Amino acid sequence: MKVTDKITITNEDNMKLMAGYPDKYFDLAIVDPPYGIDWMNRVKNPNKSKNWKQYKHKEWDKNTPTKQYFEELFRVSKNQIIWGGNYMTQYLYPSSCWLIWDKMQEFDGAVFEMAWTSFQSPAKAFRMSRVQAYVNQNKIHPTQKPVALYKWLLDKYAKQGDKILDTHLGSGSIAIACHDYGFELMACELDTEYYKKAIQRIKNHTNQQKLF
Repeated sequence: MKVTDKITITNEDNMKLMAGYPDKYFDLAIVDPPYGIDWMNRVKNPNKSKNWKQYKHKEWDKNTPTKQYFEELFRVSKNQIIWGGNYMTQYLYPSSCWLIWDKMQEFDGAVFEMAWTSFQSPAKAFRMSRVQAYVNQNKIHPTQKPVALYKWLLDKYAKQGDKILDTHLGSGSIAIACHDYGFELMACELDTEYYKKAIQRIKNHTNQQKLF
């Protein structure tokens, strides 16, 4: 589905999506695949005192992507940023440029998340508290990342004219960032519920911009 003139999102398996593109078609892949930590099972009976949001239980985070997934990802993209790469090091080569999202507070979950990158530059950190990250954001996915995080990635690792790929769209935060910064994005989401919610979230954002 073409959401805007530069943002295209499909409801399909990422292997099928990538199979349709030639080698190195995308300049940069920014992906947030399942970490294989069964997060949905961890929070299905949350402690209400900790303000965990309830989500419909799904099985998407049982396993990390396969070796074949990474082979395709490296085939179709020139550079990559892979969130949760610390769980998938058997498929990745050594990199000097690990990134972290520092959530700036202590709580029961991870206080920071790590991303592997293909860039041979110094490691960097993005700092934003979980509270600040979700102010005025409709949280529609249990592992939703803030739009500001994706804008930071685009600022530092993409250049105007780059074609961006996301194989695990989730909440659609990357699409909002790409739209605001004028990047061309091709993305897919396998789960139909998340896909529909992400499309609506992106449309709400672009429609609101048109009012101003």
